[in-house]
Amino acid sequence: MNVRRFTDEMLSWVRGRGKVLIIMHDNPDPDCLASAMALRQLFFTKLGQESVIAFSGMIGRSENLVMARDLDIPLTPLEIIDYDDYSVVCMVDTQPGTGNNSLPPDARVDLVIDHHPLRGGTRECRWLDVREDYGVTATILYEYLVAQEVNINAKLATAIFYAIKSDTQDLGREANRPDREAYLRLFPLTNKRLLYLITNPRQPVEYFRTIRRTLDRAKIYGHVIVVNMQKVAFPELVAEMADFLLKLDEVDTVLCMGEYCTEVNLSLRTVRQDLNCGEVAKTLVAGYGLAGGHALMAGGKIDRVIGDAYEMNALEALLTERFLKAVGCPAGDGRYI
Repeated sequence: MNVRRFTDEMLSWVRGRGKVLIIMHDNPDPDCLASAMALRQLFFTKLGQESVIAFSGMIGRSENLVMARDLDIPLTPLEIIDYDDYSVVCMVDTQPGTGNNSLPPDARVDLVIDHHPLRGGTRECRWLDVREDYGVTATILYEYLVAQEVNINAKLATAIFYAIKSDTQDLGREANRPDREAYLRLFPLTNKRLLYLITNPRQPVEYFRTIRRTLDRAKIYGHVIVVNMQKVAFPELVAEMADFLLKLDEVDTVLCMGEYCTEVNLSLRTVRQDLNCGEVAKTLVAGYGLAGGHALMAGGKIDRVIGDAYEMNALEALLTERFLKAVGCPAGDGRYI
């Protein structure tokens, strides 16, 4: 793609159209936050146009809370947004119909920027830039800023750098050349004190209780781990514990599940090159919910229609059975860590 030409044409289309809305996926992560911040800066610098950044759900993970607070990322609950007030609607790090955002099904989307597999409904948007081979969406936005010669201040540099650092595990997971180049070029521009505070936040006691409960309930089947974390304080904990458990020696694939409000959140991680977590996740939730992701990491969500612990145990058993079959692991009782 010719980034300069695409951004020139897109900005020309946005110019003078009125209020701009930037939508992130529910319970936004660093990639969402940095991408929205970068797109907002692009519109402001090139068009003098303010944008509203909106999301549904919550930000619960301490790193993400510090990032949003200390980098001054203005956020608005999607629930109070009146779509009729906005002439331009954008989505970053998510797409219409994915199930991980709260965009109404009939809402118009004009611009989609993402690094997840392209969805059919996204093709109907006026402007789309979906690059599945990129490790993070924020790298795409970084290229926009460079192409348009937008000054990247310390806070914006810190946001994009941390998004790449977090999502790619310091370039060790699903990072390509653009991600690596952005990572190396942005590091000198970051605010090192803020970067330290984001990377090493103070944690609430529930975080440590979750670790203990996760370890107590994690079961090993051959080279994989399955754990039902039961109720979690916030959805991001499920993905965080999946990353954590993948560090266990001789384990190559992890499935974590946890109940939050009326949903069951799933997170998959692997180091195997012969698996595609995104496809496995879709297999797990077939008939129950929505899922997607990349080769090495994916997530899913099931609307909870479970009335009691017995039914949750039945769902856990079904997901475990599907997971073990999908990854080629013999079924069995499993053993606790």
